[in-house]
Amino acid sequence: MIKMMLIAGAGGFVGTCGRFLIGKWSDGMFHGTFPLGTFLVNIIGCFIIGIFFGILEKSHVMTTGENVLLITGFCGGFTTFSSFADDIWKLGNNGDWMTCLFYFLATVILGVLLVWGGRAIIR
Repeated sequence: MIKMMLIAGAGGFVGTCGRFLIGKWSDGMFHGTFPLGTFLVNIIGCFIIGIFFGILEKSHVMTTGENVLLITGFCGGFTTFSSFADDIWKLGNNGDWMTCLFYFLATVILGVLLVWGGRAIIR
C-alpha cells in the first residue's frame, strides 16, 4: 500500500509540474480572458488518459505499478478532469445514459455552486 502510494505520488509530482509549466507558458503566450492554461491541460490530459486506458484495455500490458504511476499519479496530478471525462465516456459507452447525464450535470453544476459557496463564505 505504501509503495503504491509513493508511486502515485511520484507520478502526481510530474503531472503537477507539467500542469504548472503549461499554465506559466500559456500565461506568457496568451493575454486574453480565456483560461488557456487550464483548457490546454484538461484537453491534453483527456487525450493522455485515453491513450493509457486504451493501452490497458487493448493489450493489458500495463502493470499495476505503471497504472498507478501513469493514470492515478501522472494524470491525477496533471488534471482530474481527465478522470471525469473518462468516467463520462465509460458510462455512455455502457449505455447508462441517465447516470451519465446525472453525473455530468451534477458534477458541473454542483462544482460551480460549491466554488461560489466557498468564496461566499470567505468574503
